[in-house]
Amino acid sequence: QVQLVESGGGLVQAGGSLRLSCAASGRSFGTYVMGWFRQAPGKEREFVLAINWSSGSMIYADSVKGRFTVSSDNAKNTVYLQMNSLKPEDTAVYYCAAGRLTTLVPDMGSYAYWGQGTQVTVSS
Repeated sequence: QVQLVESGGGLVQAGGSLRLSCAASGRSFGTYVMGWFRQAPGKEREFVLAINWSSGSMIYADSVKGRFTVSSDNAKNTVYLQMNSLKPEDTAVYYCAAGRLTTLVPDMGSYAYWGQGTQVTVSS
């Protein structure tokens, strides 16, 4: 089993930056595709980005392209979501997810392991 724990959420002013962390136990990130999703109140959960650590390939939602990126500390089994130029519409609970996938996909159902989420609120 893989356990994922997100942290780093908070209240940020529009235009600011925030870095979220996702710490994993049980397996190395190098053997998994890692994804980030978010869900605003009353809205469906939506895809943000995903990365294949073996190939280095990444895919992004159009809404975060050029503003969000990911990095990792393999020694700590931790993935980071760096969010820049934040907008009020980025307000949501953010979830990290992992799956033993052969290709990068934006589909929520393809990821077997999920964290509990961390709240990000962007004020205008």
